[in-house]
Amino acid sequence: MFGQISLGKWGMIIGGVVTVIGFVAYGAGNATLNLAGFFYGIPVFLGGLALKAAELKPTPYTKQPSAEIIQLREEKATPTQKQIRKDVTRYRYGQQVHLEESLERLGLSPTDQERPTLQGIREEAIDHSYALILEFESSLVPWERWQQQQDKIERFFGPNIRAQLTQPQPNWVELALIALENQE
Repeated sequence: MFGQISLGKWGMIIGGVVTVIGFVAYGAGNATLNLAGFFYGIPVFLGGLALKAAELKPTPYTKQPSAEIIQLREEKATPTQKQIRKDVTRYRYGQQVHLEESLERLGLSPTDQERPTLQGIREEAIDHSYALILEFESSLVPWERWQQQQDKIERFFGPNIRAQLTQPQPNWVELALIALENQE
């Protein structure tokens, strides 16, 4: 729940209100409220500004999941799929892009400027299995590089996940993480 709230925005609002109360209290001659407004309001406001500057917004759904897909997610999604979906659909702080560390470990991020950016996600049923589809804008990492890394992607996000890559248009890559049936 808290991942859906912009801490930077709320810090700025609360800090701004407390600071304004401090200024009003100064004008009214209320020293205690004046000090509280200045000593708490200004730092909270500045903290909110700092968080806002380092904020990474949640990745939007390009297609809202249906009730059937949500049921399939609850029944068949792997812990990795659940964690990825949770991580990319909440506010993050201090990162340039979602899945930054994962892309680096997979060799899909030669430099910060060349890193693919996650533009959207969606959930579907593929072969009666739950699939989390990550939609990347990848103009500086060629399609061939993604294909070379497919086995590594499966191992990285596994176990019990099959990775399927598609390129629906130039400079765009869709990575489907498909849950496999547990073979225990």
